[in-house]
Amino acid sequence: MTMLAVFRSRAQALDALTLLRGAGVPAQAVSTPKEAGVGCGISVRFEGKFLPRVRALLSARRYSAMWGYLRCCGGAYTRC
Repeated sequence: MTMLAVFRSRAQALDALTLLRGAGVPAQAVSTPKEAGVGCGISVRFEGKFLPRVRALLSARRYSAMWGYLRCCGGAYTRC
């Protein structure tokens, strides 16, 4: 399943992308879906099987602009 880490800051989203890729998590920068209601426009997409590792890495960095995570279910995103 596809997951998104959603940020309110483009700079922090891109920093998180670099961090995750450096830790071996395949990730991409994508447009934030409107369901998030967050203005920055960039999220980090990754596969759900990496969620525990992603949570640990991102929480260790204490990103101030981290909004949360979205899960893609049937083509729609829901907060998890």
